[in-house]
Amino acid sequence: MNKHSRKSGKGNTNVKDLVVVAFLDDMDQAREYETLLRLNDIPAVVKEQLDPSLDGKTVAIMVPEDYLDEAHVVIESQDAYDDLCDFTMDEEEDLDFGGDEMDDEY
Repeated sequence: MNKHSRKSGKGNTNVKDLVVVAFLDDMDQAREYETLLRLNDIPAVVKEQLDPSLDGKTVAIMVPEDYLDEAHVVIESQDAYDDLCDFTMDEEEDLDFGGDEMDDEY
């Protein structure tokens, strides 16, 4: 995977020069993705837009087209990591260590 050099200007890219890498319903998650992409040297923009099919708003994460494949990999890797953490946490909650049997009588 090619790493792109970090751009010095944050606002040099027009929104019309960007492509959508993901649509989300949650602005907080969109901001997390934006931060994640920027930490991986991928310029990202969050754009809120009306979605007539959902009777509400949706949030688009947008990147320059040259970064699209790399952005997909970064987001998918984070989603896989989050899923693994959720699975691990669910497994820990399901464990029953027989607390009644382990109680000390002292």
